[in-house]
Amino acid sequence: AADARSDRARKEARAFRAEHPCPSTGKIRGACPGFHVDHIIALCAGGADKRWNMQWITREDHRFKTLVDVRECRRNG
Repeated sequence: AADARSDRARKEARAFRAEHPCPSTGKIRGACPGFHVDHIIALCAGGADKRWNMQWITREDHRFKTLVDVRECRRNG
């Protein structure tokens, strides 16, 4: 089951990148220097692992957002 979930997540991330190429390279495959794909509503907060819940975010902003998301999920969980 975990492998199937992983495969779905990778497919959604690929679909997101096909619709929204890397902001730094303009490519839909390969590295995207300085950016990560982020879930707008964190998975731990019930966000969907779907492309409509994904966004490009800088690495630095992603680190901060993850800290906040995890803290909020622990508080509410």
